[in-house]
Amino acid sequence: MVAAQGQSARAQTLAGKNGQRIACSGGEAAGFGCREVDLLSRLTPAELGATMACNGGKSLCGVNDMWGWFDLQTGKEYAIVGREDGTAFVDVSDPVNPLYVGNLAHNGAAPSVWRDIKVYADYAYIVADGFADSGVQIFDLTQLRGLSGAPVEFEMTGLYTGISMAHNIVINEASGFAYVVGYRENTMADNCGRGLHMIDLADPADPVYAGCFAFPATGRSNDGYTHDAQCVNYHGPDPDYQGREICFGMNETHITVADVTDKSNPIAIAKADYPAVHYVHQGWLSEDHRYLFQGDELDEFFGDTEFTRTLVWDIIDLDDPVLFDEYEAPGRSIDHNLYIKDGFMYQTNYIDGLRILDVSDPSLIFEVAHFDTFKEDPVNPSVWSGTWSNYPFFKSGAVGLSSRREGLFMVQPTMSAPVAVEEPETAEDFVVFSAYPNPFASRFTISLSVPITQNINVTLYNVLGREIQSLYSGTVLAGREERINVELIDYPAGMYVYRVTGEDFMLSKPIVLAR
Repeated sequence: MVAAQGQSARAQTLAGKNGQRIACSGGEAAGFGCREVDLLSRLTPAELGATMACNGGKSLCGVNDMWGWFDLQTGKEYAIVGREDGTAFVDVSDPVNPLYVGNLAHNGAAPSVWRDIKVYADYAYIVADGFADSGVQIFDLTQLRGLSGAPVEFEMTGLYTGISMAHNIVINEASGFAYVVGYRENTMADNCGRGLHMIDLADPADPVYAGCFAFPATGRSNDGYTHDAQCVNYHGPDPDYQGREICFGMNETHITVADVTDKSNPIAIAKADYPAVHYVHQGWLSEDHRYLFQGDELDEFFGDTEFTRTLVWDIIDLDDPVLFDEYEAPGRSIDHNLYIKDGFMYQTNYIDGLRILDVSDPSLIFEVAHFDTFKEDPVNPSVWSGTWSNYPFFKSGAVGLSSRREGLFMVQPTMSAPVAVEEPETAEDFVVFSAYPNPFASRFTISLSVPITQNINVTLYNVLGREIQSLYSGTVLAGREERINVELIDYPAGMYVYRVTGEDFMLSKPIVLAR
């Protein structure tokens, strides 16, 4: 390991910018657009070790993907940030005062716009696309322990050469297998196109080839190309596959479902497409494995959608995925990576930054917070600039954002937990309720009918899940329509949620106030 120079200048730069949480106030934090998200800190690409190697040395190399690592031994947290010319390691244990501790150089002849990183058992696995012989870089993360001075120039711990290059890497930490996707020029003669190249991580520093799979008749070249995937030990509602290792693939033209429990005999389960499909890019499962949330990277670019579109798949039956809904964001920009945590979707939308959506009820998705890393106003909103990815799994509660030319942002969402929505368990508990008109200008009426006489409370919430007004409290007789008249004069326009709570149920529905 060789220590880098220039640490004093770096420290002066950080001292004037970081070290203080900047609250989101009046729709901005330090000049960045926001709502319900505070800015904790920022490191520019230069402060992350970027060089002038890009564009023939005419521009500073930007950042791309990121992931995180929690050190169980020390309790410290680290952001692992991909750059076009290498990988930066940042101690974010104090997210207000991040510390760039070291760099791993790019393993290739030239910088790569595409880099992806995942972590397993204290090792980082890094791939890059577009350049031969970059393989899978392996890095022992325990080397980061105790570093607090000048950044260190690291060397690889190992290199997996079963593939020459790859667009992405997926790891199922529960099974201990990695899946390299979008790979090229493999040396294992696996004959699986560019689908799932499976690697056994039983020895994390020296992984071995375990098998491969390409879903037939998918991908733009019809070769099973997989752009991204999520592989899990399945615990969802489909009893046929519970306890199996299932991979959900984003295959450019289709979403795919495959059983990869037996690496020597993976099984194609199902594939599905949808209207105006352009590029099935990335997706993530709900925490109960009931729904798959997925983005299409090119539908906005080609103008087939007026707003940023997120597709929601009902996968209660893995053999037959059904397109459940399409959520459209308030703006239009290319959506990139999304992740689900605690009922929220953390979605990076390039020039629209981080969008946080309440997805606790997939039939009622709405935005609750955002943070924009991109300040410019491009003529074409469908461009690949701004926020590339995010990492919402830090134990501190902070969220990391990687932004192409803007660097690493550490932010803190401040919104409340999602509003709970519980459905009646049996037909006997069925409750009929609705509100009209919807949207409304200042007044609306809730119509309510219950099968059993009981005490009812009706409460109004804003989209952040905060209670703002009690609308009704009393006894509703069985089978009798109860009409509740509501007047809202001093509230801003927007979406609200009204919750009806009885003695044996709790239901919620949206209503829109339009001025």
